[in-house]
Amino acid sequence: MAVLLKRPEVRERTTLSDSALYRLINKGEFPPPIQLGPRAVAWLEEEVTAWIESKIEASREKEAA
Repeated sequence: MAVLLKRPEVRERTTLSDSALYRLINKGEFPPPIQLGPRAVAWLEEEVTAWIESKIEASREKEAA
């Protein structure tokens, strides 16, 4: 079962501001939200978690190099 995260939860988990979040989405560097209604969006938890894990892995690879 898919778990949806609202924007405040995504901001808390990623520590990104709204503007940084949407800038990354526009650049294709962060998963886009799912439109739930005319003024409501949410993100799939597994996609947000995968993005966070990819950032951790990239950081560790740079440290090891």
